[in-house]
Amino acid sequence: MNDPVDVLIIGAGASGAAVAWSLAETKMHILCLDQGGWMKPSEYPSTGRDWEAKFYGDWSTSPNVRGRPEDYPINDDNSPIKVVNFNGVGGSTVMYTAHWPRLHPSDFKAKTLDGVADDWPIDYDTLVPFFEENDRMMGVSGLSGDPLSPLTHPPMPPQPLGLSGPLIGKAMNKLGWHWWPSDTTVATMDYEGRARCINLGHCTPACAQGAKASTDITYWPQAIRAGVELKTNCRVREILTDEHGMASGVVYYDKDGVEQFQPAEVVIIACNGVGTPRLLLNSVSGRFPNGLANSSGLVGKNLMFHPYAQIYGYVKEPTDSNRAPPTCLWSKEFYDTDLSRGFVRGYGIQFVRGAGPVFEAVASEQKGILPWGADHHRVFRKLHGHRLGVSAICEDLPEEHNRVTLDPVLKDSHGIPAPRIDYTISENSWKMMEHGLARGREILEVAGATDICTNSPIPWGGWHLLGTARMGTDPACSVVNEWGRSHDVKNLFIVDGSVFVTSGGVNPTSTIQAIALYVADQMKQRLANLFD
Repeated sequence: MNDPVDVLIIGAGASGAAVAWSLAETKMHILCLDQGGWMKPSEYPSTGRDWEAKFYGDWSTSPNVRGRPEDYPINDDNSPIKVVNFNGVGGSTVMYTAHWPRLHPSDFKAKTLDGVADDWPIDYDTLVPFFEENDRMMGVSGLSGDPLSPLTHPPMPPQPLGLSGPLIGKAMNKLGWHWWPSDTTVATMDYEGRARCINLGHCTPACAQGAKASTDITYWPQAIRAGVELKTNCRVREILTDEHGMASGVVYYDKDGVEQFQPAEVVIIACNGVGTPRLLLNSVSGRFPNGLANSSGLVGKNLMFHPYAQIYGYVKEPTDSNRAPPTCLWSKEFYDTDLSRGFVRGYGIQFVRGAGPVFEAVASEQKGILPWGADHHRVFRKLHGHRLGVSAICEDLPEEHNRVTLDPVLKDSHGIPAPRIDYTISENSWKMMEHGLARGREILEVAGATDICTNSPIPWGGWHLLGTARMGTDPACSVVNEWGRSHDVKNLFIVDGSVFVTSGGVNPTSTIQAIALYVADQMKQRLANLFD
């Protein structure tokens, strides 16, 4: 048997890395287990000319396509939006676009402001110091002072507007709509040992330059130097409990496939909004027959994805294509509720610079705007390097029928039941997407775009996995309390996106990490009476 540890963290991605780094100063024995391994930037797709081809194979964002040994299959047949993630040290921060908004203050008060969903048990102001600390650790580039976004203080200047930015900005100015250079975690200057962006290639699936912040190169080196232990290629099967109903440790499979037990005084789950409910639901016992921490019956329920409505077209002027971070501007013009639009809550807009040549060819052929035959090359030259995109990232309200359960048949390579996704897009979200497409078309037409195409929703758009172990003060209506501790198991904590009460209309990574730092801070403040 392994020696007991003080704190065991499951998952080495965005939230697991942040909580490990923050708790390291306590000098407790902290161990993190991750089912993947350390990444090798020398093997990233952007080191070769075939980087786009790899995006369709072993560097796909979908674990079902990628199928690496560290991945687990996901049955998402009953969902129009497919789950995408990455398993390894750094988690999905290895693959993300580095787009870096925060949830807005209004997102924490949806019930009070708009009569929908529930209010969070914490507010935006509570998280501000942790947002700021996380921005410093991850290394954010941006322009402070956006009038429609929370105030930020990025340590680096914003991404250059490039070729695409002015085209979008001028169109937005003609319409009289808000736009602003977006915060990103792509370095615009040498920062904390990371080299600046040199536009090596598209920021997904991974950045060989190291300019894009992923937690394997930001939080983890510092956490390990501070004494945190990280074991890779260790897949956790279940969390065990003792006769008092406390978490006693985990059963996992090591890199050789050998079953191990790791005892721990405290267990922290950081496995994302699909992996966390999967683990809890698989951790059944006589005391917890419906899964661990599930007295509310809400583990796995209220899954929120963010449906994306995408529209794009082609302009005569050259655009950035794949030669820059993909999202350079955002708009919050339609972020908050305006009932005259026909729906409640709202969406953010992300402007996309373009696409690489292979993606352009494949997508345009599928859309029927790139012909075969004698006209193929002429049309391709018209399309490639001339694309402008608009994506509406729509707030997904929590609904219990959108859920993660254990698949009765599908299993991973260790025989652990795979997650099953049952998800439908609400009428409110459909109306929101239609509104976003209409506004996107206006923007593109003002910019002079033609050959306009849509994807609504983006089918491989399940990047944001939220809400399946929600936070709240009432144990009957939530899984964890206002500082991430399980209502049912006093030494069990959750720090990933599954604790979200609402989803907002922005990418969640910066908020996920701020919450992880906040939970760690609460644990340190309450250390003496953690289990009371």
